Amino acid sequence: MKVGLLLPLSDDDGSGAPAWPFIRDLALQAEAGGIDSLWICDHLLFRLGGEATGIHEAWTVLTAVATATERVELGTIVLSASFRNPALLAKMATTLDTVSGGRLILGLGCGWHESEYTAFGYPFDHRVTRFDEALRIIGPLLREGRVTYEGIYHRAVDCEILPRGPRPAGPPIMVAALGERMLGLAAEHADLWNTAWFGLPDDRLVQRLGAMRAACDAIGREPATLGITVGVTVRDEPEEAWGRPGASAALVAQPQVIGDALNAYAALGIAHIQLDVQPATPTTFAAVLDGLARHRAGA
Repeated sequence: MKVGLLLPLSDDDGSGAPAWPFIRDLALQAEAGGIDSLWICDHLLFRLGGEATGIHEAWTVLTAVATATERVELGTIVLSASFRNPALLAKMATTLDTVSGGRLILGLGCGWHESEYTAFGYPFDHRVTRFDEALRIIGPLLREGRVTYEGIYHRAVDCEILPRGPRPAGPPIMVAALGERMLGLAAEHADLWNTAWFGLPDDRLVQRLGAMRAACDAIGREPATLGITVGVTVRDEPEEAWGRPGASAALVAQPQVIGDALNAYAALGIAHIQLDVQPATPTTFAAVLDGLARHRAGA
């Protein structure tokens, strides 16, 4: 099972969005500590309860991380397909895969935070249909290098990606999905599926795994061909070990807790875990990396 860490981009603690040297140093610490992947979330602005929270632009930072690192995979958890023209996004992904030496995982979703759509002038309606159309452009361009598609919201006419990237089939596509229709799109188009957010594995995860198996069965896909990834929240202190809204309680950033949780996910056959550590600091990253070492040692 692969294990990744989210890099901080936003002003979560009120002290301002982290500076690039801080993000870079965390990335290098994680890579040196044996982490398999580094992940970036994609938002333009958070506006909750009337208060705005800032965040860096995802693709720019991920490109910088690609040039600072050498080994780790680089993922988006997840890019909102609504923010970028799908053909251009496929071109961007191919280029970043080239720059990184074939390390990109292209995570995609349909978006959810209406305030940022309104603020930056993007339509918020028919997001799943728009996402469906975007996948029918992005997928063929990455995997085959060419597409012609005419939809309601997106079109690409004799579009071609040149030069091609370092991998003949392009970077793997990961789709974040929860509802029935989105699960169907993930089953049809994705190499990896992301479900989030969790602490320890729970009944919600079991139910979601069953729903994805049903989605694969509905289109005749062998479920084992779809890699399962799970986003897991980690908090620094036990009294702060709250999960995201609607999610289970977060893990506590203690090495044995992390190691035990990773063992539990591995036993379920999960392909990749993405750990969202709050706050993201050298100290909390060190605790997670210690837990990862315990997991790999079988402790």
